[in-house]
Amino acid sequence: MSRNDLDKKDANIEALAQKALPDKNLLQELLDGVLSKDHTIRSNSFRVLTLLSEDHGEFLYPKWKYFQEMLTSSNSYHKNIAINLLANLTKVDVDNKFEAIFEDYYGILAGDKAMNACHVALNSSKIALNKPELKSEIINKLLSVDDIHQGKQKELIKAYVIETLLNIYPEAENKQQRIENFVKSQLDSKSPKTRNMAQCFLDRI
Repeated sequence: MSRNDLDKKDANIEALAQKALPDKNLLQELLDGVLSKDHTIRSNSFRVLTLLSEDHGEFLYPKWKYFQEMLTSSNSYHKNIAINLLANLTKVDVDNKFEAIFEDYYGILAGDKAMNACHVALNSSKIALNKPELKSEIINKLLSVDDIHQGKQKELIKAYVIETLLNIYPEAENKQQRIENFVKSQLDSKSPKTRNMAQCFLDRI
């Protein structure tokens, strides 16, 4: 049983995040927790680390390598945790560590796991905001999803790609036409979610 109530479904996530800031033992418990086989502990630990990565990124930044190693895990849940936390930490990435793992990160978009690919797509607008110098490369990766993703749910993933492209579009400069063409081509997608996102995009630009 966790001494910090991480095994409780009603755990106070905000309180645990504040408690972790001065408590190295709790931080280690959180890092161990996201690898736990217990769903509640893993979920609570992830929620606390997510809050810390959003509000106190500089506190978690020294643990970058830990999350980077999770990014290459064969466990899709562990990989998904890393996808989200590393994206948040790009805001404080003063050493440009994300640039070193860019191809690994977007290699997940090219993989065969829809859940992981969707989260890479969704987090891309955040990364583009935090790393504007990578925006052009990120857009290229997103627009190539048809050619690179190896799974069976490519049409669904495009909905999340379009959602991110909508956020990036105002600052996309010379890539706006390519984005529009991609989105228009999804109006006939086999995925209702993707068709709806495409229409939403076109209605809002």
